[in-house]
Amino acid sequence: MKLPKLNELSTSRDMIDVFGGYNHNLRIREGEFYDMKNLTSADYPVLSPRSKRGTYTPGNDAGTPMNPLGMIAKDALCYVEANEDGNTSSFYINGYKIEDVTLNSEPKTLISMGSYVIIMPDKYYINTNNYGDKGKIEKTFDAKTGTAQFNLCKIDGEGYNIDYTGESAPELPEGKDEYDDLMLWLDTSGENHILKMYSKTNSQWISVATTYIKITFSDATDLTQLFSKEDGLTISGITASEQLKDLNNTMVIWDVGTNYIIVTGILDRTATQDLTESAFISISRKMPNMDFIIESGNRLWGCRYGVALNGEVVNEIYASKLGDFKNWNTFAGISTDSYVVGLGTDGQFTGAITHGGYPIFFKENCMHKVYGNYPANYQVQTIACRGVQKGSSKSLAIVNEILYYKARSAICAYDGSLPVEMSSALGDVVYSDAVAGVLGNKYYISMKDTSGEYHLFVYDTMKGMWHREDNTQAVEFCNCEGELYFIDYDTKQIKTVRGTGIPDAKSIKWEAVTGIIGTESPDKKYLSRIVMRGSLEVGTTLYLQAMYDSSGTWEQVFSMTAATLKTFAIPVRPKRCDHLRLRLLGEGEAKIFSIVKTFEQGSDM
Repeated sequence: MKLPKLNELSTSRDMIDVFGGYNHNLRIREGEFYDMKNLTSADYPVLSPRSKRGTYTPGNDAGTPMNPLGMIAKDALCYVEANEDGNTSSFYINGYKIEDVTLNSEPKTLISMGSYVIIMPDKYYINTNNYGDKGKIEKTFDAKTGTAQFNLCKIDGEGYNIDYTGESAPELPEGKDEYDDLMLWLDTSGENHILKMYSKTNSQWISVATTYIKITFSDATDLTQLFSKEDGLTISGITASEQLKDLNNTMVIWDVGTNYIIVTGILDRTATQDLTESAFISISRKMPNMDFIIESGNRLWGCRYGVALNGEVVNEIYASKLGDFKNWNTFAGISTDSYVVGLGTDGQFTGAITHGGYPIFFKENCMHKVYGNYPANYQVQTIACRGVQKGSSKSLAIVNEILYYKARSAICAYDGSLPVEMSSALGDVVYSDAVAGVLGNKYYISMKDTSGEYHLFVYDTMKGMWHREDNTQAVEFCNCEGELYFIDYDTKQIKTVRGTGIPDAKSIKWEAVTGIIGTESPDKKYLSRIVMRGSLEVGTTLYLQAMYDSSGTWEQVFSMTAATLKTFAIPVRPKRCDHLRLRLLGEGEAKIFSIVKTFEQGSDM
């Protein structure tokens, strides 16, 4: 008896033992995942969830900070925390409150320069090595009572005894063949008067290169508490004489005392001005309004697109005096001067950072890079490229000398030549409002999608892989002593990525969603068997779900909870279908070593 011959079905096996990262595109490689939650590359090539995070607690009895407004890394973590009154905030160093520091309740930008922390927008500074050295960067003295006296003097304040004032040189007294040595003549022949000194050595009148005016206020208390020698100050309200009107300007003061300042100028004779509430002299040290501020080369740098302090609309880059963040208006023609330059590009500034030793200022369609080491040779190079997206200034972060940031349509990496995109794995989802930080070789970035939902992604720069963690909205990141801190928008606390401080109590819920399985061949086939190998910690729960033929419904095909620490294998037989996706969900510690898929192949019918 002859029986009909049956054709044996062709089978094939695919084993995945190298698990890649997140790839939110239609076609992805084996081992990559279309979606995921709370996975990490730390155990690559093994698939595993991230470690638990923590809540920052200072090393004293200060308690957990609530509602932090900004932070920065010094020898310890420094932060600004809102006070209970809701209108003010205070500065802390590792939980220690710096007394007599009252700031407003706005979000803060903290900039480090040497041992100092500069707090914006308050324009306040604190020396972290000397807590008594603190105060406002901007200072103002309004002289509204008493008098102001103006005297021609030397740089040290000593007055001149002028021998003669006139439009022509004085005549020689009878019986003299030559003027007395160092005799002073105030030449008033030109529009600008000149002080000249006679030199017997040269037998001629020699102009005194620079003359000074001492302004003395009868009712000043102690100007040395407000200003310092060589500060750049703005002076207004001087009406004592027509010759003194040019002092209503921004200029360097060459000395300051209890009741006087010395500035550059020329004066024919002593002048006095009566001061009242409505006719007063104002002296101030101002810091420009700036959109973003950074430190580079022992100077503070900033940029402004909009209305400046004087009411003019500007598009400028600024630098403070060398080693002096308080002074932005010292222009004495020397290498330590302040610096300001106007730009020709249109649009608002979107971010700033120091990279490779150079200040870089971004707009959405370009970057401005400043070369040079002192004002006379500063040069601004404008590079047309994908700049920082508006609202994502905090996405700028440097990982192993490479600068990463969120552009409008991508996340870019910049090594000093031109930016390149490195976020194609994130798919075509549009993100904005990005905030980033760095821990080791990893770039952490929290950003918002078009639906308003936030996502925390991690890019492992050494392995070239993305992972999605969760929906954390980070307000700011800060790396300090090997830990990455971030301000959590939801909890209003400072959280830690590595779990220092108070570790999170809850187990981590994680998941991984594969790409579409079964589109590689035109023939009919089905996934007949899945074998998964891994290990589970005690109490870890694991689920395996499948979505058949893009139905939109996940069906559970396997679940287990580990009673002991064990290695396991999961044999699963899913339904026959044209194609499917798999979703692996877990809660707790787990490591997945491999997934083996067995296919049975048919014809194209």
